Amino acid sequence: MSLFSTLQFITQHPINKNHKLHALIRYAKWQIGSRLVPGQVIIQWIDGTKFIAQPGETGLTQNIYCGLHEFQEMGYILHVLTPDDLFIDVGANVGSYTILACAARGARGYCFEPISTTYQKLLENIKINNLSNRVKSYNIGISDKKGELFFTYNENTTNHVIGRGESNSNAMKVKVSTLDEVLTGESSTVLKIDVEGFEARVINGAIHTLENPSLHSVIIEINEASKRYGLYEEQVIQIMNFMGFQIYAYDPIKRELIQFPGYKSDIGNSLFIRNIGLVKDRLSKASRVKVYNFEF
Repeated sequence: MSLFSTLQFITQHPINKNHKLHALIRYAKWQIGSRLVPGQVIIQWIDGTKFIAQPGETGLTQNIYCGLHEFQEMGYILHVLTPDDLFIDVGANVGSYTILACAARGARGYCFEPISTTYQKLLENIKINNLSNRVKSYNIGISDKKGELFFTYNENTTNHVIGRGESNSNAMKVKVSTLDEVLTGESSTVLKIDVEGFEARVINGAIHTLENPSLHSVIIEINEASKRYGLYEEQVIQIMNFMGFQIYAYDPIKRELIQFPGYKSDIGNSLFIRNIGLVKDRLSKASRVKVYNFEF
């Protein structure tokens, strides 16, 4: 992302729109401070949560600048989850969503991160938020069957399973399993899948998980990256629709769900919901969230 694109994203972010100067000061302080004193820094986040950040970690540093990097999706997590819930994070990276779900909202969690170096950072964030007894973490990939796959390991938030035509000379071999295998006997309520195009394979290994009526919300990143595996975005939509889920976008400020008639939303990730009455009731009753000088 270019400097212009970064600054545009920061100043147009819903949390920063009316506080652009403060946002730019946060950006400048991080850029200067991280160069003067390089290394890891513990950042105080939402509702007493923390995360460990260092330069180059795009997802985490955007949380510093904007409060919530992915405002719609993260706002939804903060509004819909309760301590009675079980949150599943597939493609957890260093744990932003797990921290929000399990530290800020007190849910139990399972998180999966295939890249060993990233997984160690995930464990550090779990530890500093005292989540070790509430979150089960796995250094594995998730697919439609057990085995091993090659993953990239040096692409930060976009590490992925090696696809057709990609070289595995700079890739690492990772054990993979299925959600149905790992979650046997559990009843999840909210599931997040961010696997850079491999979503259809993950879903095909999670049919029992999706069939469980306790699951009411699934956040899935859907993009054209699936083509490198010979997969198509519509495959995910068809399975989710068959399971009773419809696509919505969420406005955390208005607490409003907007249903999309097409195959995906045009606002960030795709949010799949069923049991819409229960979800709307939760959203309306959720406590307000304060991020910097912004409350919603």
